[in-house]
Amino acid sequence: MVTTLTYDDYYAAEFKDEFATAVQIWNAAVSNVQIVKAQPGQRVNIRIYADNNWPRATLGPIRSTGSGSVWMGRTAVNQGYNVVRIATHELGHSLGLPDRRTGLCSDLMSGSSAPVSCSNAQPSAAERDQVQRNYSGFFGTKLDAKPTVITDSAGK
Repeated sequence: MVTTLTYDDYYAAEFKDEFATAVQIWNAAVSNVQIVKAQPGQRVNIRIYADNNWPRATLGPIRSTGSGSVWMGRTAVNQGYNVVRIATHELGHSLGLPDRRTGLCSDLMSGSSAPVSCSNAQPSAAERDQVQRNYSGFFGTKLDAKPTVITDSAGK
């Protein structure tokens, strides 16, 4: 069974195209969860914002009955980090992947611990497998659970 998550990029400002690319990357990488742009009047699972802070996201896995947010922080963009990599990384948090500060460019979830020059926006096999496991069955969403927001910042 495929879980479909919707996203709204109304507040993504200049980063809408990069998030559309990040959605395509995740949709090609995993088979049991798909992310689609919400249509007017449709429930939104992931809201995307742009601001001047560090990128951050609600840690999932977001379910079709739940919601979370992703912020494209211009601080990382202004420091030269690859925008598509950031967008794909932050959506990875929504899909249930925590930061793994390995420093490796090949690990999408290494985030800002990888060199600024890193442009790899593809999840590793282990990251794809974890998302597949996260969505292998529907376990519902705790309505009383307080969401955790993961902030990605260099050196922290």
